[in-house]
Amino acid sequence: MTTDATTRTKTTTIATRVRDRAASTPNGVAMREKDHGIWQEISWAAYWDNVQLVAHALLALGTEPGDRVAVHSENRKEWLFSDLGIAAVRAMTVGLYPTNPSPEVSYLLSHSGSKILIAEDQEQVDKTLEVIDELPDLERIVYIEPRGIRRRYTDPKLLYWDDFIALGAEHRESFPDAVDKRMSDATPEDVLTLVYTSGTTGPPKGAMLTVANVEFCISELVDGGGFTSPPPNSSDVMLSYLPLCHVAERIFTTWFNVATGVQVNFAESLETVQTNLAEIQPTILFGVPRIWEKILAGVNIKLSSASPVKRRIARLGLRLADRVGDVLVETGGRHTLKSRALYVIGWLILFRALRDRIGMRKVRFAASGAAPIAPDVLKFFMGIGVPMHEVYGMTENTAVATANRPGRVRLGTVGEPQPGIELKIDPETGEILTRHPGVFAGYWRNAEATEAMIDADGWLHTGDVGEWVDGTHVKISDRMKDIIITAGGKNIAPSEIENSLKASEYIKEAVVIGDRKQYLTALIGIELDTVGEWAQQRQIPYTTYRDLAERPEVIDLVQGIVDDVNEQFAQVEQVKKFRMLPKELDHEDGELTATQKVKRSALHKQFSDLVDDMYGKAEG
Repeated sequence: MTTDATTRTKTTTIATRVRDRAASTPNGVAMREKDHGIWQEISWAAYWDNVQLVAHALLALGTEPGDRVAVHSENRKEWLFSDLGIAAVRAMTVGLYPTNPSPEVSYLLSHSGSKILIAEDQEQVDKTLEVIDELPDLERIVYIEPRGIRRRYTDPKLLYWDDFIALGAEHRESFPDAVDKRMSDATPEDVLTLVYTSGTTGPPKGAMLTVANVEFCISELVDGGGFTSPPPNSSDVMLSYLPLCHVAERIFTTWFNVATGVQVNFAESLETVQTNLAEIQPTILFGVPRIWEKILAGVNIKLSSASPVKRRIARLGLRLADRVGDVLVETGGRHTLKSRALYVIGWLILFRALRDRIGMRKVRFAASGAAPIAPDVLKFFMGIGVPMHEVYGMTENTAVATANRPGRVRLGTVGEPQPGIELKIDPETGEILTRHPGVFAGYWRNAEATEAMIDADGWLHTGDVGEWVDGTHVKISDRMKDIIITAGGKNIAPSEIENSLKASEYIKEAVVIGDRKQYLTALIGIELDTVGEWAQQRQIPYTTYRDLAERPEVIDLVQGIVDDVNEQFAQVEQVKKFRMLPKELDHEDGELTATQKVKRSALHKQFSDLVDDMYGKAEG
């Protein structure tokens, strides 16, 4: 009976891909997760079995095609079991960031009309229970970790994960073909997931990504080698650590996984990413700019505190890395005889040990995306032998837009348009527009925003300002909404200045201000670890982040960085004044989005006294 149902399946989905891989390589390792310090393997057969149990449990709870099922958890195997189980019953996955506070949880669950929530633990359950009266559509809260919940909480909507899975097993026993039947009715137009935007300028919007969108993404980025061609019988290994509700991590952790068989390893936490990288030694590694900047800052901390002999060797190695990086930048990432010779020397004295320590000894493809990054950061990793590629896409086009290809890397750009897509730059506004089968179905319950995003000819208006470099590669200047127009009428893209400042290991945040002002200023936040190490080496005492940031020596340090960066820009683009942020920016305080993007308007309001101080009353 199951075979007949499987035969009826006409539409390929991420659920059918797991089913087929479980049939072809049942004993292959799909994913690994640490339990009490030991890596536990989950085979493809076990993966598919758990997906079916989740799917049957959802059917037992009355889930219908098109229903929304939310997942609020850190990255773990249950996230994938849930996501694929939801897909199997033709419902929509709604991912929540683990850092979403209660008000945002309320908005996301109510706006999506989620019927079931799968929450990781007591912390996430508490956020929902705090706003439960605002969620009339929510019928069930399935919790994965029972600690603090099972014996103390009495809300009838609560259901323990093990009991949820047992419910699925009972349903499968009674209706063995129910999931196969639901899967066989899937269509390319089915909405697979709602991915909520970060909400930098207003309430988050739920982008509807369909089965066809996701399959196009897989076709372009995996089958077509848009990012990197998988080796035969994939031996690739990845670390999953960025939030799975973000489209970029969903691509690498879920869609790459089911499409190529890449082994996914779940990081224990964000705090252990560096340790887990060293353990796993992945072959494919994706990171947002903040990750690459943090790793580079960590390298500088370690080297600065090394013994004098090791510091001298490290300085020599870093000079070699800089020279190798310069060659690779000029050649698009292709080695010359000279760069190979320099690299061999660097490998012997530094690169091998360094790459092993930072978990990049086996990386064959590394990518940075989701936000702009300073070219010098990429050059460092290229110089030590990590094949870096800046890529570009957004939720609304299923992250399919451009990529720097192996051997054709052009630093400072986001690469060439992917095969099979149309990309143009508006000659009047400079806005990047894309058109292809990956363009989303629209915003959930927001037709007006959808119409503003997709024009009558099907072009997606990205909101990013760009330009062509040599007619092949695309360079992004900034977001259209972030472009600064000075009092003198000069248009300035702040992100390039900000990224140049953040290229320093001592600066974590830099927000350039100056719209309708006579000159540019900046709010600057220090990198606590590196500046703290710098202060200790100079015996500068401090107690808190604020105390350290306000030390005259630290202000002088930052002034020197600002001065160096100013030399790279024209007079009108130089930062004339800056003030130190008195605290680390935080999502829960409303200063950052869940993806760690700065909410500029919120920052201006929160620190208006600092901004006013830089301009004075006349500029106010």
